[in-house]
Amino acid sequence: MKFIAAIDQGTTSTRCIIFNKKGEMVSVGQKEHRQIFPKPGWVEHDPNEIWKNTMEVIAASRINDNISVREIAACGITNQRETAVVWNKRTGRAYYNAIVWQDTRVGKRVDSLEAEIGSAWFKEKTGLPLATYFSGLKVQWMLEHVEGLREDAENGFALFGNMDTFLVWHLTGGTNGGLHLTDVTNASRTQLMNIHQMKWDKEILDILNIPAAMLPEIRPSSEVYGEIASEVMQGVPLSGILGDQQAALVGQTCYAPGEAKNTYGTGCFMLMNTGQKAIPSEFGLLTTVAYQFGEEPVHYALEGSVAIAGALVQWLRDNLGIIKHSSDIQKLAETVEDNGGTYFVPAFSGLYAPYWNNNARGIIAGLTSFVNKGHIARAVLEATAYQTRAVLEAMEKDSGIEIKSLRVDGGMTVNELLMQFQSDILDVEVIRPKMIETTALGAAYAAGFAVGYWNNFEDLRQNWGIDKKWTAQMEATQRQAYYAGWEKAVARSLDWEE
Repeated sequence: MKFIAAIDQGTTSTRCIIFNKKGEMVSVGQKEHRQIFPKPGWVEHDPNEIWKNTMEVIAASRINDNISVREIAACGITNQRETAVVWNKRTGRAYYNAIVWQDTRVGKRVDSLEAEIGSAWFKEKTGLPLATYFSGLKVQWMLEHVEGLREDAENGFALFGNMDTFLVWHLTGGTNGGLHLTDVTNASRTQLMNIHQMKWDKEILDILNIPAAMLPEIRPSSEVYGEIASEVMQGVPLSGILGDQQAALVGQTCYAPGEAKNTYGTGCFMLMNTGQKAIPSEFGLLTTVAYQFGEEPVHYALEGSVAIAGALVQWLRDNLGIIKHSSDIQKLAETVEDNGGTYFVPAFSGLYAPYWNNNARGIIAGLTSFVNKGHIARAVLEATAYQTRAVLEAMEKDSGIEIKSLRVDGGMTVNELLMQFQSDILDVEVIRPKMIETTALGAAYAAGFAVGYWNNFEDLRQNWGIDKKWTAQMEATQRQAYYAGWEKAVARSLDWEE
């Protein structure tokens, strides 16, 4: 067996990447799916389109390098977390589009629960504050608004899951005995699982009126769940599942408490491994499950979630037409020396960590007649770096650990202007590894670990190597002046919506 396959089901596309033992990419297939916006603040995906794309990218990844099924030792899955889908186990068809993690339609329900019960009660059980972000309230919304769904759910015909669960069920047989399961990391993002017991919480299910029969079985992140039945990879063990940010933590080999990574994708997500201890956050972070390998104890993480990072570059491209390609933004930003006093707060779906303000909305602040599109482009990039600093500072306060260096990955890390500014505004070393596709790599590691393709964490650490480092070049006074401007802009975005 030469290779490990990883399915990376993301917010904008689905990929299948095939890795070798050194953790190097051998082949990749990728296909984008539609972003559906039925109303302001609503974001949906067609799960049937995503399933079709998954089959295509698996086939493409094998065809591109002429890889036979017999050469693949195992397959893992990583996925956009918190995106909820409910489907009929007799037909395999979804009752409604998948409701995406960015969607804000349950905002009023969040407010009512906050008034009735309070965020602290939910956070103590789940590690998560009340927010539109997580899966549980999305499922409740579907049960209340999709005709016939509640009756089917109570009769055991409707199945719920994040996107990992939907793909696992289809891959392992679908209507012909497909497995209905998830891993501890995805379960921890539903706000329905007690993260201290690794079980669905009956009190929360009762409050939200969600039938337990809908929920998948919770399993470790790395173990052999079963074999793939679909012909594109028939007979290959399916043996790893990780939510995308936890997968990046595993791919970055952050296995020791205090090690942290930041992923720059559609959103921006920083995770710090806290070992076998679930640290409750007092500074606006999430306490989440990092991973569980086989029978080993569960490991936890602190997480800072930023909703809009790379998505802001896409918005600049698609909605305003200021750039033709996402990669054009660095060249445009380099036409000016600084942001010209301009700040862009991308609160399109409210603000996540550490602010947790569902009613914030995006603003551009500090505009003068001097500002041009170069300044706007720079402000767009800087917004990601500022949001990362807010998260890092909260993480240091919660953990009591000073972060001296930050491992980074994801598509935006190719933007060297952003990476240098990130180091400048944090005043820490920023390290980009040779393999920046660490999300898929983490899923491959989980899958390979379960079948003995890799034997221990040291094998995985040997694969990690540095591509480039950035160190801070900015004066401390300038750093503080820039960040003070950002904080003023954030203050003006808060509670924009009544």
